[in-house]
Amino acid sequence: MKTKSLRNLVTLAAALTIGASLNATETIVIKGSDTLGAKMVPQIAEEFKAQMAKEGIEVSFEIAAEGSSTGVASVIDGTAEIGMSSRDPKKKEIAKAKSKGVDMNTITVAKDGIALIVNEASPLESISLEEIGMIFSGDVTDWSAITAQTGSISAYTRNTSSGTYAVFQKMAMDSRDYGSDTQKMAGNEQIASEVASNPNGIGYVGLAYIHTPGVKVLPVDGAQPDAKNYPLARPLYYLTNASKPLSPIAQKFVDFSLSPEGQEIVKRVHFLSIN
Repeated sequence: MKTKSLRNLVTLAAALTIGASLNATETIVIKGSDTLGAKMVPQIAEEFKAQMAKEGIEVSFEIAAEGSSTGVASVIDGTAEIGMSSRDPKKKEIAKAKSKGVDMNTITVAKDGIALIVNEASPLESISLEEIGMIFSGDVTDWSAITAQTGSISAYTRNTSSGTYAVFQKMAMDSRDYGSDTQKMAGNEQIASEVASNPNGIGYVGLAYIHTPGVKVLPVDGAQPDAKNYPLARPLYYLTNASKPLSPIAQKFVDFSLSPEGQEIVKRVHFLSIN
């Protein structure tokens, strides 16, 4: 009898352990780029949570959109399973990762065009790469230099931890320094808001923000931001540590992001699908 009772207790304990495990919340920590993390990734995460709930799996997310540099750093120091970046990892970042046993892996999850926006009242209808470089480097400080409009140019940029800041500097400014009068903003939404409220404003944002009321998108060298020949196009990445497999739930999330359902969300927030 004692043996049977003991077996029953063991069976019950095992069942309770399994039940607790099945009901436990799976948490995915994602850090990095505001371009990905402000709209696109949260929306993919919500749909993924709904899909997992149908399978009886509860998932929660910790998403911190603080810039691509923090995405790279979080993968290196292990504070996030998935980093977000709107730029390629730098050589020094890759070297630092290797020194800590981290093999930095990039997964293209979407494509983006860095759009140039001005206030909707601006007479400017297009802009060239040369003019962009002159404005954001501070060589040109008044609109009268490139258009019939007059007034001091207010140029809004991302802050230095942003991948977009670095990519724009390289692609649009030939790696020149930003002008001292450029105004650094924490995110795309802030830039769009400032330009919408300032008739003399100009800034750059990801495609997810070009429909902000009060702004107008400028073709660059004649190409729209979603065109194949757009000169300021770039991939958007998930970052992972290739030397350490993702947790099963994080891998499922990555796979979902790349799936047709995930890529529909990419398009819904006005980025370009990898497909």
